[in-house]
Amino acid sequence: MKYVCIHGHFYQPPRENPWLEVVELEDSAYPYHDWNERITAECYGPNAWSRILDAHGRIIRIVNNYAWISFDFGPTLLRWLEQEAPDVYRAILAADREGCERFAGHGPAIAHPYHHVILPLANERDRRTELLWGLRDFEYRFGRRPEGIWLPETAVDLATLDMVAEMGIAFTILAPHQAAAVRAPGFTAWQDVSGGRVDPTRPYRVSLPSGRSIVVFFYDGPLSRDVAFGDLLNDGRLFAARLLAAAGDSSDQLIHIATDGETYGHHHRFGDMALAAALAALQAEPDARIVTYGAYLATHPPTWEAQIVEQTAWSCAHGIERWRSNCGCNSGAHPGWTQEWRGPLREALDWLRDTVGSLYEQHLSALLSDPWAARDDYIEVILDRSPQNVQRFLDRWQTRALEPEERVRVLEALEMQRYALRMYSSDAWFFDELSGLETVQALQAAARVIQIAEDLFQTPLEAEFVERLARAPSNVPQYRDGRGVWERLVRPTRVELANVAAHYSLSALFEDYPERTSIGCFEIEQLEGTAQRAGRAHLFVTRVRVTCTLTGRNQSFISAALHLGDHNLVGGVEPDGSPERFAQVRDMLSEPFARADLAETVRAFDRAFGRAEYSLRSLFKDEQRKLLEIILNATLSQAEDLYRHLYEDSQPLMRFLLDLGVPIPRAFLTAAEVTVNAELRRRLSDPRPSFETLALLFEEAERWQLQLDHAGLAYALQETMESLAQEWETRPDDLELIEVLTGLVRLASHLREPVNTWRVQNVAYELIQRELPKQRWQAQRGDPAAREWIERFRALCDAFWIALDEIERSFTAA
Repeated sequence: MKYVCIHGHFYQPPRENPWLEVVELEDSAYPYHDWNERITAECYGPNAWSRILDAHGRIIRIVNNYAWISFDFGPTLLRWLEQEAPDVYRAILAADREGCERFAGHGPAIAHPYHHVILPLANERDRRTELLWGLRDFEYRFGRRPEGIWLPETAVDLATLDMVAEMGIAFTILAPHQAAAVRAPGFTAWQDVSGGRVDPTRPYRVSLPSGRSIVVFFYDGPLSRDVAFGDLLNDGRLFAARLLAAAGDSSDQLIHIATDGETYGHHHRFGDMALAAALAALQAEPDARIVTYGAYLATHPPTWEAQIVEQTAWSCAHGIERWRSNCGCNSGAHPGWTQEWRGPLREALDWLRDTVGSLYEQHLSALLSDPWAARDDYIEVILDRSPQNVQRFLDRWQTRALEPEERVRVLEALEMQRYALRMYSSDAWFFDELSGLETVQALQAAARVIQIAEDLFQTPLEAEFVERLARAPSNVPQYRDGRGVWERLVRPTRVELANVAAHYSLSALFEDYPERTSIGCFEIEQLEGTAQRAGRAHLFVTRVRVTCTLTGRNQSFISAALHLGDHNLVGGVEPDGSPERFAQVRDMLSEPFARADLAETVRAFDRAFGRAEYSLRSLFKDEQRKLLEIILNATLSQAEDLYRHLYEDSQPLMRFLLDLGVPIPRAFLTAAEVTVNAELRRRLSDPRPSFETLALLFEEAERWQLQLDHAGLAYALQETMESLAQEWETRPDDLELIEVLTGLVRLASHLREPVNTWRVQNVAYELIQRELPKQRWQAQRGDPAAREWIERFRALCDAFWIALDEIERSFTAA
């Protein structure tokens, strides 16, 4: 019997704004909101509902790949999926339950430290917390103890393995070049297997300094590289054949590979389908059995021993230097750039960690019986922030009943520690430049640490930290070094409670908030407020209470905002305002505004608040973009009208020039492109579009060879179809919905960008099981509506490349 195990390491860096606790808009992920959302659409979701196709490219089965592979998910990514893609999250958990049944209790999921930190570079205290948090997060989500763990970047040393074994973990997975030597059962001599020469088809026991031991699986390196970087995912059957060929004629051996999980769909488009096809082919092989690592280990305990190469990882040829020095490892995208910034970055973060660690222990020892053990236990609060659970946590660790302000200080100190761990996410060092997105995200976490520590402990930290960071050179001239990156990209993102109050009043000029609302992890309660209009101008004055829901820190503010038209916004905030002061400020601003004296109103802002320092730039990114769209809409509409008139007026001449074979002036084509793109986007976003109009628009684009925004239009079409699919799921007998979805998907052929239709296909696949039998039963009894439903449903399945008859037969047989 040949045993096969495919492992996927699924992970994204924590992208949440460290002040708001939400992922903000990332333009580089266009047309999606952010990279988490994009990769979920390309990979995490499709692997939960992956298609198996027939010879004609039609769907004959939809399967959950996670139930058949070994996988780990970074806990912070699972948390995001739980909140933002709950259907995908539930499918991942269901896959582990299904796999537990299939593999005799040895589920597909294995654990992962809470953050993606290089554990050999972490101090012992941080390493322990990361492992404890990761294991507890796993138990909370999957409802069982993990058997194995994935080490970030497979970075390893004996101290890390010893701590993992101490926590009851049975095995981990390493790269072949991380094996130093092996010893066969019954022999005393060790065999040198350095350089990746280890036999990956068996498990190995590694003895540890404490006397414990742990099992290590060294994955098949060449085969894993071909999957990740070669063309094996072009054909799932070829993928399966390569896996089986790796075993040769041997029996009872394990063929296993490990890659980034994003390989299956994000790095390789439709890689999830190749994986599904390979798994199906392996299931059909009588001499092959798909297993998880835990299932294989249960029947094949290790008889060989191994020694590891310490301080190594799977993605650095120089040990673990990629995360602390200019070792030469980089993306290759920027020849000539240096990574000399890596060392100073780690040194600055280490200084910050150690400094705030001492302050934390010094100040919290009077309030908590064991501040560091309390930090280890803080994962319970991260997983459940309900007031009752937070109180239970405090009851376990407080030295006495805490005063309200002391309670806030304790929770703030623990949040500081959470960000002190997060700032070490390995992506900060992985790429080429200090000002890169992932590095800036780590520095923002450091900024949050500094902010909390300076407020709590009244100790200046930022100047010293930035001085150390300035030793890190940037490859981008405008930043020069770490100081420039900090001042331009990090410090401006810092959020105080006053910023939240300003954001609230500025955005309230454009949208109606209820009395209580949330902005990120802040709750805003409007205590009183008044709004006035004068032509295009709009004034809003309010008194609010802003509360951080993570720590309970709250403060009241008087906040006012003035919209002068277009992008001209003025805002002011004053802390701790009384009702009497609110009335005074309101009258001070309202009097000149009521006279439509806007210049005097602006001067009144300066008198009321000292300086009206908030503007459109002060808004958080998503709201800022939303308000910009509102503000720009009028101007864009005018511009589009001008282009539309030019296009309509010039069409006869354009047709004449086209007939003559004379090049059409670029100005005419620009007008046509703006007009047709805008009209297509508007029509595709309409839940009940005119297909005739859309067809004519695509004909025009083809006639004039216009440059369409294919990615944006495909996404607009996808969003419309997904919205309709949600309706259809609750109203499956709605014939109009079926007709509209069928018409929409036929439009996809006009776009060069593939339209993601998997959510609609998922609903249709489910309805073949749930709704089609009922409709057939009614049709057989002469119901004309049921016969029409079946006819239209078949047309939809054909349009979405679903092999209805074959799927129905398989369900009937099952």
